[in-house]
Amino acid sequence: MTAQERALYHQIHPLKLFTDWSTGVVALYPLWQHDLITAIIIGIVPSVVVSLMLVRFANLEKYKESRFGKYISRYMTRTIEMIRFAGYAIMAIGAWFHTIWLIPLGLLVILLGWFRGVIFPIRL
Repeated sequence: MTAQERALYHQIHPLKLFTDWSTGVVALYPLWQHDLITAIIIGIVPSVVVSLMLVRFANLEKYKESRFGKYISRYMTRTIEMIRFAGYAIMAIGAWFHTIWLIPLGLLVILLGWFRGVIFPIRL
């Protein structure tokens, strides 16, 4: 498996998904409190550590061969990754400025990124 494939398929490992979703939600509280350093430590450090460990040590072949792996190999482009990141940025801005409606809006953007291929499949 190439480094590029490892970088792609580690995104669907259950540990990576759990880490990103849980730390992302928890980091919103310090953002709400305007504690940027704590939010960065909570929201970024665990995700980076888990990513490095999975890319380096995990057997990702079964994720590549799964239905979800085939889905992301087709639809998870850099643009979609940026859209997912933008969704979290919207959530973070909502927390920082206490604009609650931005938090579910950001979540919707993230989910649209993940489900882009289900909503707008590529027809061959």
